[in-house]
Amino acid sequence: MDYIKTTLDIDEKMLSEREICVKYDVSRTTVRAALNELEEMGFIYKRHGKGTFVSGLWKEMKDLAESYSFTEQMKKLGKKPTTDIVSFETVHAIPYIADNLGINPGDDVYKLRRLRSADGMKMMVETTFIPTNYFQGLTLSQLESMPLYELYPKTYKQEIKYADEEFFASVAQKKEADQLDVPVGSACLRIYRTTYNQDNKIIEYTISVARGDQFTYKIRHVKK
Repeated sequence: MDYIKTTLDIDEKMLSEREICVKYDVSRTTVRAALNELEEMGFIYKRHGKGTFVSGLWKEMKDLAESYSFTEQMKKLGKKPTTDIVSFETVHAIPYIADNLGINPGDDVYKLRRLRSADGMKMMVETTFIPTNYFQGLTLSQLESMPLYELYPKTYKQEIKYADEEFFASVAQKKEADQLDVPVGSACLRIYRTTYNQDNKIIEYTISVARGDQFTYKIRHVKK
C-alpha cells in the first residue's frame, strides 16, 4: 500500500502476477491473495485482458474519526456537503433510546432523520435522537439554517465536550440501500454516537449507516 501511495501514479499499469512472483520470490497464491485484498481496499483495479492498474479510489475515502462534524469534514476535503432532512418529529422515547440518552422511557425526544451527501453522492443516513429538555422549541427551520453541531452552542449554549462511538461492519438493508443508491447487501459501517455537553450530560444519540465504499475508520492505539 505504501509503495502504491508514494511511488505509483493513478491508472499506472502494475507488474503482472508472474512478474511480481519473480521479483519478490513469492508464490502465485500469495500474490493473488494480496492483489485481491488491495482491490477490495480501493488501491487497484483490474481490466480483463489488459492487466492491473493503480486506482485513485483510496484517495477519495473519508476518515470519519477525524471530525465529529460531517459538514466540516467534507469541507476540509474540498467537497460540497449537503444535508437533506428526511423527517423531524417529537416522539416518546422507547426504552432502548431512553437508556442511551440517560432519560426515562416515555420522555419526549426529537427524532431527526437526515441524508448526508458530498458533491452529489449520497454518503450516509443518520437517525438522531435529542432530548427536548436541553433544546426547548427546536424547529425544522432552525435545523435547516445551520449544521446541528453549530446550532447546539450558538442557539442553546450546549458545547460539545466529547463523544463516544461504537461502530461495526455490516450490510445495507433494503431501506438503507434505497436511500444510499447502493445494492441491497452492500458493505456499510454502522456507527453509534453518544454526544456529551460541557456538564457531561448526554445531548444526542445518533445511529448512522455509512457507505462502505466511501468511508474508512482510522484509530490509533497507544500503549501505556
